[in-house]
Amino acid sequence: MKGPAATERRWRCVCAYDGSALAGWQSQPGGQAVQDLIEARLAAILGRPVRIHGSGRTDAGVHALGQVFHLDAAWRHGADKLLAALRTGLPPSIQVKSARVVRSDFHARFSAKGKRYEYRLHLGDADPFERPYSWPVFRPLDFAAMAAAAAVLRGRHDFRAFAAENGAARESTVRDLRRLDIRRRGRRVRIIAEADGFLYKMVRSLVGVLVAVGEGRLAVAEVKALLAGGRRTPAVQTAPPQGLFLVKVFYR
Repeated sequence: MKGPAATERRWRCVCAYDGSALAGWQSQPGGQAVQDLIEARLAAILGRPVRIHGSGRTDAGVHALGQVFHLDAAWRHGADKLLAALRTGLPPSIQVKSARVVRSDFHARFSAKGKRYEYRLHLGDADPFERPYSWPVFRPLDFAAMAAAAAVLRGRHDFRAFAAENGAARESTVRDLRRLDIRRRGRRVRIIAEADGFLYKMVRSLVGVLVAVGEGRLAVAEVKALLAGGRRTPAVQTAPPQGLFLVKVFYR
């Protein structure tokens, strides 16, 4: 005789993925986005279609260390068994790191209060184990100029000039860029960006501008003018995707 049916509950999960061969986070017709692959595995586990909701999109080729998503499921066996079931059926490029029951009003996207990204540069060519996860820069970089440009960009501004067109005109383009730090260790450089939210391709645009400043192709005064102008120009290049990592999503 079967026991009572399990009650549907909301689950908050954190996952990591190597985006090199994936079609980004959001579901795509080919079924090779992170969302598609996790949903397919959950459907096999739960015996029904399941929709997951992520904290936000990442583009094709972008990686994550701490992407957050939620789902509603009637799962009676606990978090450890759900994680085990997910890990045995997902491709090696995706790992669900944690799962826990949360309040029904939690939403991975709308409850988020901020995000932290990290972009990795490599001074000169990287070895085969780092090349897929960094942007090799072959010109010398002026790190003092880059730090001065980062100081201009930090704070609450209209970042329209640093957003790629993706329907962003319908929403506010004001963001509070709480952190934009440049850290160097040998030939490895990390640019850490933290804000209450990011526009489409904003982090990669910020990195592209900082590198242009470091290479002497843009002056700090020009960065200030771009920010004040509120219009994207060819001076704002988008850094390639492979160096970008979503590190953490913040909630209260």
